[in-house]
Amino acid sequence: MKNILIINAHPDKESFCSNLAISYKEGADKAGGNCKLINLIDLKFSPVLKYGYRKQTELEPDLLKAQSDIVSANHLVFVFPVWWGTYPALLKGFIDRVFLPGFAFEYKENSLLWDKKLTGKTARIIFTMNTPKWYNRFVYKRPAYYSLKKSVLEFCGISPVKITSLSPIKTSDALKREKWLGEVKKLGEKQK
Repeated sequence: MKNILIINAHPDKESFCSNLAISYKEGADKAGGNCKLINLIDLKFSPVLKYGYRKQTELEPDLLKAQSDIVSANHLVFVFPVWWGTYPALLKGFIDRVFLPGFAFEYKENSLLWDKKLTGKTARIIFTMNTPKWYNRFVYKRPAYYSLKKSVLEFCGISPVKITSLSPIKTSDALKREKWLGEVKKLGEKQK
């Protein structure tokens, strides 16, 4: 049985992303997964890494709990809309505050190399966007994909990281959205 942590980064809990997070959880629960869903909007924390890495910023209780949940999880699922080519500020602030040196990675002394502290975990990124997939890939060069997958998760040792992108949301009808919800529920059932 996998321990699965789903992180919903849409600030509106009535959004389609929130429904996707719930659908994934329903599928994973059905398959016997030990699932936890966090809505980042419910956490009480400052998204600002006030001193950068120069000086430690005290973690709020919700962020300490999130770190504990990440450590306990075998599989992380991030659900968010793509805004301005990447993820919402809420998720960026969460990453800045939670994926810290000593927790998620550790630079080696007198070196540009680092130790990956979150190895042995896998992840799934589920994001929505209004941009057609081909345009996001060839014109924008998939900034959300590379930022979260490569520069955060794989940097910290999480691998493999699978991607599910759903678009265009703006022109989708209820039938298409129901299909996407079903697909995400099946991903949850496979716990991938």
